[in-house]
Amino acid sequence: MEGASSPREGGQLLANLMYFARALRAAGLPVGPGQVLNAVEAVRQVGIENRADFYWALHAVFVNRRDQHDIFDQAFHIFWRNPKLLEKMMGLLLPSLSVADPEAQEMNRRLAEALAEGQPGKTREAEQEQEFDAAMSFSEREVLRRMDFEQMSNAEMARAREAVRRLALVLAESPTRRFAVNPRGARIDMRATLRAQLRSGGIIALKRKNRVSRPPPLVVLCDISGSMSRYTRLFLHFIHAVARDRGRVHAFLFGTRLTNITRHLHTRDVDEALDRVAASVEDWSGGTRIGKSLAAFNRRWSRRVLGQGAVVLFISDGLDRDGGAGLAREMERLHKSCRRLIWLNPLLRYAGFAPKSLGMRAILPHVDEFRPVHNLESLEALAEALKRAGPRRLDAAQHWRPELEKRAG
Repeated sequence: MEGASSPREGGQLLANLMYFARALRAAGLPVGPGQVLNAVEAVRQVGIENRADFYWALHAVFVNRRDQHDIFDQAFHIFWRNPKLLEKMMGLLLPSLSVADPEAQEMNRRLAEALAEGQPGKTREAEQEQEFDAAMSFSEREVLRRMDFEQMSNAEMARAREAVRRLALVLAESPTRRFAVNPRGARIDMRATLRAQLRSGGIIALKRKNRVSRPPPLVVLCDISGSMSRYTRLFLHFIHAVARDRGRVHAFLFGTRLTNITRHLHTRDVDEALDRVAASVEDWSGGTRIGKSLAAFNRRWSRRVLGQGAVVLFISDGLDRDGGAGLAREMERLHKSCRRLIWLNPLLRYAGFAPKSLGMRAILPHVDEFRPVHNLESLEALAEALKRAGPRRLDAAQHWRPELEKRAG
């Protein structure tokens, strides 16, 4: 392709690629100057006569992880959205973008911001006007607490991640089988008493002990399928913050298969930790086989991580590609193996929610609590709930029992 280097094309086509790369970077993709130069060279090699070739040339340069594909795909079709793309590009006309357009209103807010900031008409001064003050007012904090993660802009998502990082998750302590010396203990420690008598050579006061209490282990099973992709990254920030602040946290991701990411969360830097997680997971944003994934967990990991009365957080929308095959059996086994099983489902935020899918109907009878998890307020409510021990079984399905019976009938 000669056009990319000719004087005629040396201006606006290259500017288009630069603004497109800047929009991808603002939307969260790790795009630097090197990728921009590689994109120019890729376009030079494949040309612009074929839209598919142009798409995949840029895709090969800018996308290096599965979870980045959706953002790139949406950005490409919006940025270069003119149906007569070839003629417009050959005429070197910049694509216009107005976020107020109906097409742009339907897209992700973070991508809309990124594309709007990438327009050449914006000056550096205009960009500086959009900087936000980290000190929010009370009303701003309340709005952010109640805002759905899916509706947040880049700036709001950054604030949400910071709030998640500061969120303290304290589990209610539970008694263990171990005892420790306690002068006011309810039980007499005969061994300690006899040792003290042997040392002193006479009769001394009885030594006492009490049962040791400590927070139980926490096990997180998080769905990373395509239907959960809008929430997954923030959930990973939440899991990393929990694993950083307390011990005995085990995390697993599942889509079509189960992946143990516990060791990756030991990295202090959250971005490095999430990069390691992304490199180890092979089924990002795909389908969901919940029953198969839980069967793998119960077979390989349950005895290792659930042996001390663990609390399990099951994060999923309950949409199963296999139609709930074997899911009820595996959920029952998981529930019987842990101290407390809490199902966190972002779909519960809808007022008209009902467990209609086979996967939801198989899961619901075997969980202790059923909670929404779609904004900061729901995460704070979860933290408050975990501070209380609560009964072993809250029968979360009781509220939905008429719906379950109707569907079963």
